[in-house]
Amino acid sequence: MPHPPRILMCPPDYYGIQYEINPWMSRRRPSDPESAARQWQALRGLIEGAGAAVACLDPVPGLPDMVFTANAAMIFSDQAILSRFRHPQRQGEEPHFQRWLSENGFQVERLAEDLFFEGAGDALFCGDTLFAGYRIRSDARAYEAVGDLLACRVIPLELVQKHFYHLDTCFCPLEPGRAIYYPPAFDHYGRHVLGELVPELIPVSDDEARHFACNAVVIGRTVVTNTGCPELHGKLRSLGFNPVETPLSEFLRAGGAAKCLTLRLDGEDAAAWKTSGMSPLPPGEG
Repeated sequence: MPHPPRILMCPPDYYGIQYEINPWMSRRRPSDPESAARQWQALRGLIEGAGAAVACLDPVPGLPDMVFTANAAMIFSDQAILSRFRHPQRQGEEPHFQRWLSENGFQVERLAEDLFFEGAGDALFCGDTLFAGYRIRSDARAYEAVGDLLACRVIPLELVQKHFYHLDTCFCPLEPGRAIYYPPAFDHYGRHVLGELVPELIPVSDDEARHFACNAVVIGRTVVTNTGCPELHGKLRSLGFNPVETPLSEFLRAGGAAKCLTLRLDGEDAAAWKTSGMSPLPPGEG
């Protein structure tokens, strides 16, 4: 019997706009803690309803962005390449992520101290290729080390719009050979490479991109997004997917939505072993 997808989340007990490290964040527009808690719980309920098991990381006072667990690491089988955050405000999260992953059976890898890398926020498999966003948060040089660790093909993609600072804000693999993306977030080379390597790209409009349409959680044929993405949902239904929306406005204030709030502990849905016949057992529950 196949193991259910496993996803790491972190309750938003200490979430809030306490600093400004991307264009979405403004301390003049604080989040509402009660609304954020309701929205997080609703997202968790949808994820569990789609058949995934959710593990929770304990939140830590003074680290409001720990809620965005996609940035903890990049998971491949039992390997976890830990993030090295560019901004000092988030660097305090690293030992907490490292401890949880180590205690839950992952082989934690760390890149050199001079290489910034922000985990599954910037590194996503589509088929057997790892697409890797760089410039705004992660370093292009980091991906040579990532490729060596995982022995896989890595395609760096330069992100050119400051509002789409992580790859998972503008690119979402659905399955091998098919992905959602927001073309203006990439330079000409990036758009060309995506077109060459991903046979079916589903573009989203400017408006829906700003509702974080690409920042989706994919569990089998279920695709969970923020509200405000009707065009994308129509396209997904026509392809046999089950799109589901849930309000995540409190987290958009910090520049995140559904995908940012989750980390696939069994790797991304379209990771290489999903198509090569490999079926790694997930590490133990925490």
